[in-house]
Amino acid sequence: MTRDRLTRAARIHGRDKVAVSEFELPATGADELLLRVVSSSMCLSTYKALSLGEEHKRVPDDVGDVPVMTGHEFAGVVEEVGSELTGRFTTGQSVAILPTMGLPSGYSPGYSYPYFGGDATYCIVPKVAIDKGCVLPYPESYFANASLAEPMSCIIGALHANYHTQPLVWEHQMGIRSGGSLALLGCGGAMGIGAIDYALHGPYHPSLVVAVDVSAERLQRLRRLFPPEEALARGTRLVFLDATGIDAKQALLQLADGQGYDDVVVFAASKALAETGDAILAQDGCLNFFAGPTDRSFAASLNLYNVHYESTHVVGTSGGSRSDMEESLRLSASGDINPSRMVTHVGGLDAVPDALSTLPDFTGGKILIYPHIDMELTAIADFAAAGDSRLARLAELCAPHDNIWNRDAEAYVLEAFAPRTGGPTR
Repeated sequence: MTRDRLTRAARIHGRDKVAVSEFELPATGADELLLRVVSSSMCLSTYKALSLGEEHKRVPDDVGDVPVMTGHEFAGVVEEVGSELTGRFTTGQSVAILPTMGLPSGYSPGYSYPYFGGDATYCIVPKVAIDKGCVLPYPESYFANASLAEPMSCIIGALHANYHTQPLVWEHQMGIRSGGSLALLGCGGAMGIGAIDYALHGPYHPSLVVAVDVSAERLQRLRRLFPPEEALARGTRLVFLDATGIDAKQALLQLADGQGYDDVVVFAASKALAETGDAILAQDGCLNFFAGPTDRSFAASLNLYNVHYESTHVVGTSGGSRSDMEESLRLSASGDINPSRMVTHVGGLDAVPDALSTLPDFTGGKILIYPHIDMELTAIADFAAAGDSRLARLAELCAPHDNIWNRDAEAYVLEAFAPRTGGPTR
């Protein structure tokens, strides 16, 4: 085996089995691309695939014999273009990957393919992904926001999927209500951060946004990221509510002057949270159950009287469309949103197995992986005290950005943390 087709990748080998290994990639086909992955962010959905193994609907039955690459939120540079794709893609082109490949198989990178995933130094983009338009040109040079465009697309898609109606007019008015009230329940994690960002800086401009969590630490970080006075200057009253030990329904209704909420998004697979969300809906209010449970029998009690007489609605979304991801890329390029607010930890490829296996207990935001560096998973908040001059420099680069991961930090980490040599060549 020669070194010119070797890659390193984190792969699922079965239920609760994940490891990083080096192996040989097959030759790039005429209708395929060879991609050098630059950045990959981690998602709880990958843990669900790991914990369920072949029982997961996107994981192949033979995963024990043919392991699959992890990581579906990634971006990189095209290293090789198949002969049939000449003119459509070019060597050296930066791209972001949309993992929502849809029916009929439901297969996606990061769940289903032995050679297609983001937690790898190199991977092969197959024909099906190219045919479905899942390779998006990315003219920017900051790859973190390209990776994070995928989770942001899920948030954007969720807020687009909510809908409202008019009495006896059988048409759905799609999207959260412009100028309305929005409650984000269990939103202290990364996806909640993205939702607040998009709610404040996207197209809808709600008049009231209430962000609810039960962690004072997470809520404090949300306040630092999104100062309420800045939101108010843009026309939105932003409230952070610690629901610990209180009647959350009563507190939420008081904040909405007893009128309820036009839109509610639930970010945690909690029966109590879902029922609270349903109970605070206004007339014609829409509840989006965004959290993805692993229990197929997960259920909650909903007020069907209100469904009938108050026209309340319940929706659920998973993933984002191409247009959602393009919207994320466009808004981040213009500076309207900053998906990097979601990132709290950064590391190299070898950090993936441990981080992924313990992800349900992880209390930070997004984990950002750079497959070509040697770096232990480290919190941005710990850079300055880590005892490594390179991490101290990263702390200096993040400080002017309110300790948010950024373009300068990415450029430095790729250079300073021993990029791996070798790998597939054209």
